[in-house]
Amino acid sequence: MRPLLVWRARHISERMYMLILSILVGAAAGLAAVLLKVCIRAQVQLLQGDISEPYRVFASSVYPIIGISLTVLVTKYFLGGQLGRGIGPIIYSTARENSIVPRSKLYSQLITAFLTVSFGGSAGTEAPISVTGAALGSNIGRVLHVDRRRRRLLTGCGAAAGVAAIFNSPIAGVLFAVETILLELPAQYFIPLLISSATATVVSKALYAGQPFVLITTSWPVDAVPFYVLMGLFTAFFSVYMIRTYHWFERFFDRWPGLDWRKVLLGGTLLGGLIFFFPTLYGEGYNTVELLLRGHPEHITDGSIFSVYQDNNPWLLLVLVLFSMLLKVVATSITVGSGGNGGMFGSSLFAGALAGFFFARLINLSGLTHVPEVHFVVLGMAGTLAGVIHAPLTAIFLIAEITGGYALFVPLMVVSSSSYLITKYFEPYSVYTRKLTARGVDVYANRDRGLLAQLDPRKLLETDFIPVRPNTTLGELVDIFRHSSRDLFPVVASGGRLLGVISLDAVRNALFDDAHYQTTKVSELMKPAPAVVGPNDDLEHTLSLLDRHGAWALPVCEEDGRYLGFILKSAILARYRRQLILESEA
Repeated sequence: MRPLLVWRARHISERMYMLILSILVGAAAGLAAVLLKVCIRAQVQLLQGDISEPYRVFASSVYPIIGISLTVLVTKYFLGGQLGRGIGPIIYSTARENSIVPRSKLYSQLITAFLTVSFGGSAGTEAPISVTGAALGSNIGRVLHVDRRRRRLLTGCGAAAGVAAIFNSPIAGVLFAVETILLELPAQYFIPLLISSATATVVSKALYAGQPFVLITTSWPVDAVPFYVLMGLFTAFFSVYMIRTYHWFERFFDRWPGLDWRKVLLGGTLLGGLIFFFPTLYGEGYNTVELLLRGHPEHITDGSIFSVYQDNNPWLLLVLVLFSMLLKVVATSITVGSGGNGGMFGSSLFAGALAGFFFARLINLSGLTHVPEVHFVVLGMAGTLAGVIHAPLTAIFLIAEITGGYALFVPLMVVSSSSYLITKYFEPYSVYTRKLTARGVDVYANRDRGLLAQLDPRKLLETDFIPVRPNTTLGELVDIFRHSSRDLFPVVASGGRLLGVISLDAVRNALFDDAHYQTTKVSELMKPAPAVVGPNDDLEHTLSLLDRHGAWALPVCEEDGRYLGFILKSAILARYRRQLILESEA
């Protein structure tokens, strides 16, 4: 009985320890989110406060290139040129690098996001603060020497807390971590995630009053269900457009590797031009979303050069909204691609709100029927977010929490789920994971692949195989056999290039031919290797080669053919088993 009580006490104390750590991570992420929000708000007021309305559009066109330039300078001279934008690196760290997030991300994301967004960079702050939260969780775990599994949990807690603090939405924060960071969730993870998100929300609400958006609604019209389905279809194709556009610009700016001032100048100029014609693209754009939710879309054109024509043409507002929603992803892509820092999370909400308003206003102007435009603004946000980041549950609960629109749960479910499913058909990977997949990293692969991907092939390299030269005689080979613990030998040239392999089984009969000990050379006995693998080849591919050729070992060579060692099937399976045991530990 006593061992059972001791076991229970130990596990209860471990759970309490993790709950305390999750509270600590949540509080730290909440403070970081509040700091970022307060600093950006103060900077925006400082930059815009003393400029009269007629000249504000010109200032807004110049500020972004200043912010991007400052971000590039900080990245180059203080961060060693390595920033790691977006959620993608965190997903990769969690899936492939045992949730070890660089310590530099504790501050680098906050500083660069502040410089970019506060100067009008057209991107959201959700990704940087989520990355900061993940870095807090990971590094708190490293400092306290928790095991890999618990460090992964703390990394998810930090990411969840970051999103929860930005929007005061604890449930959405948990779901975001589950759908985008952790990708799979053991049951015992839920409580720490909830505690961390709730803590961050409390800290945020206590130190930074205000909700991003507010919508109070009590019902939704049943006869609008067909339009909800159409809205899901509309946001799905819009999400596909946003994902593909974002990655097209990413490839475009990759023409200038590193921190090239040519792309800073080009990107800043293009972004400034877009903001000059469409001021709604300045910054995160949440003030525009608030106007739509309050039922004042006519003020969207305020400060625009097209505002003088609004009263004369009722369709002008719709055209400006269309261009703004289509160009938001362009503006965000330019902001990030030219050197700024920010994410697609907030941009998806902004563009989705405009898409929902455009869809509803178009129906109302057609005269076919009348639909509540404010409802469709909310549904557009959810549908676009679900499609772009491939996180339908996050979209449903986030929009319900930040707008207070819980009465719209059924429409939110219809739009978000349909948008997600259709988008995933055309774009199997989200805006966060598409680049990882292009690099050959499939974070959605099955568990076996995931465990194999965590193993380092170089650490499995066996180097105690004795190399022999092609001109080695059979007699010398017999002597080498006698003193070796291996029965497989690589045949290498003088420069180290692999020529073939020779095994004891293949030359067993020749070993008893004493008359040819001095005349027979290794070059006459060797055979080509059944397959050759590289030091960084995927272990799943290596195993498939071993199975295909019925081999127990394969040589490992550099790209130039230089021999490095052998990789054994037994070594891979033994290390895989050890990794599986670690993964299964509570």
